[in-house]
Amino acid sequence: MLPRPAQYLLRFDDLCPTISPRRWKRFLPLIEEFRLKPILAVIPDNRDLKLQVSRPDPEFWDLMRSLEFRGAAIALHGYQHLCQSWEASLLPLHRRSEFAGVPEATQREWIRHGLEILRGQNLTPRLWVAPRHGFDWTTLAVLRNAGITVLSDGFARVPVSRGGITWIPQQLWSPMEKSKGLWTICIHPNSVGREMVDELRRFLVKHAAQFTSVDRVLAEFDVSRMSMREQVYEHVATWRFQVSRFRRSAGRSSRAG
Repeated sequence: MLPRPAQYLLRFDDLCPTISPRRWKRFLPLIEEFRLKPILAVIPDNRDLKLQVSRPDPEFWDLMRSLEFRGAAIALHGYQHLCQSWEASLLPLHRRSEFAGVPEATQREWIRHGLEILRGQNLTPRLWVAPRHGFDWTTLAVLRNAGITVLSDGFARVPVSRGGITWIPQQLWSPMEKSKGLWTICIHPNSVGREMVDELRRFLVKHAAQFTSVDRVLAEFDVSRMSMREQVYEHVATWRFQVSRFRRSAGRSSRAG
């Protein structure tokens, strides 16, 4: 049964020392003011040139430790964020990914090394966030063996269990009012401007009491296998995402032409 009222999680993606400190740190006052406990998806060893938008921030790792101490959940966000595989992912949202289709031994080494890097910074990674939503059944098995049994992904409206992993859904990329269910709002600080900060503030003023944390989600939800109703909902939501992405791509091509 879906809980009432809707609950929200906040997630920040692509966090690494070369993130834009100006854009990322705009969100910090909101985290403090509203006592948010977001998911922080940290890339252990970023090699993606598109995410090397500044010199390494000497305060980055200290800030991650401080936010985790105040209740944020650290997520392993892939390994190097190099999405070079064209194999199909469990979630067919993007054509390329970092992990889907990659040999098990390689995935095991990447995840092991990624965890070592984060733990070497005195962080405690507790869940998985895949770059471009790209991973496969092998990834889930490797994560289980590495002690990571929670991920943030999927279009269900409640946490579900698949492949021996608890899936906390992630369905939104900007604040949106919902009546029921659990909704994760994913923000990429590198690619959003001040208008997103303002939009989030307006939403928090109205809905701050409905924001939750990974700890509360795992304690309060009865996680089970995905029901047929949620399977249908996720299928439709995935189709809508693909249609929306196709329309955006077609619009960009049309303007370019």
